[in-house]
Amino acid sequence: MKPRERAPYSAIVDRSKLTLPHGLRLILWPVVNLEVWEIEKPMARQILPAPTGVPLLPDVPNWSWHEYGMRVGVWRFFDVFDKYKAEVTLALNANVVEVYPRVAAAARGRNWEFMGHSYVQGPIHQLDDQRATIHRSLDTIAGFTGKRPVGWLGPGLTQTYDTPDLLAEAGVKYIGDWVYDDEPTVIATKHGPLTTLPYTVELNDIPIMVVQHHHADIFLKRACDQFDRLYREGAERAKILCFAIHPYISGVPHRIKYLEAFLEYASGHSGVAFWSGEHILDWYSKTVTGR
Repeated sequence: MKPRERAPYSAIVDRSKLTLPHGLRLILWPVVNLEVWEIEKPMARQILPAPTGVPLLPDVPNWSWHEYGMRVGVWRFFDVFDKYKAEVTLALNANVVEVYPRVAAAARGRNWEFMGHSYVQGPIHQLDDQRATIHRSLDTIAGFTGKRPVGWLGPGLTQTYDTPDLLAEAGVKYIGDWVYDDEPTVIATKHGPLTTLPYTVELNDIPIMVVQHHHADIFLKRACDQFDRLYREGAERAKILCFAIHPYISGVPHRIKYLEAFLEYASGHSGVAFWSGEHILDWYSKTVTGR
């Protein structure tokens, strides 16, 4: 099925208003992305283009750029989210638990939600067996955490037409790849409904910093502007603000203070809470279906 067959058009003004419990009006959904970049392959991103204009293997400079996040940047993330006792969703390549067990154990110890993000970093379209990779990813995470993930985010938000069917078949309950709404929605699959949560490419440090090359402080301005509008609208209907960060980008010394400043700004408002994707899913399911 193509996307419009799975999700017929729906105007937000035509839907019943969603309400949050306990007087909440805005949910912050932090998503931390952890990846495994294999030195044998072209890197997922490049901060330093190849001198010849053609990717060279092994690409040690760009591999090292990412590796900094797992050695240093992610520990800044742990510190800042600990301060606010935030629920966090961890979108991780399942191989992280084997290549970086120290990092994965630190996230598990904080009860961060583990969300499937394929096995290693690379487009879904390039997989020889998508179904096998999905199951391998979920099984690997379940073996490490003792709990099978209910959420999924494709690397680079990549999907084929069959991906939602394969994810639902594997037991996934929500995905973040469909960034088309402010609210959760339900899409059709061959194996029953699949919920989409409002992930983001606009408050994502890859587009902002690596693709658009903005100054570091633009993340703070954009995040606060997004917050202000959704907080105002949240007085009338529930709102969700997702922001997505990577430790090799937002975890570096010249950017981390802007993440800290945003969390301080947002947490200073009443009616705001940090929820994981699974928490959002549980609330939405009970609100919409009563289950």
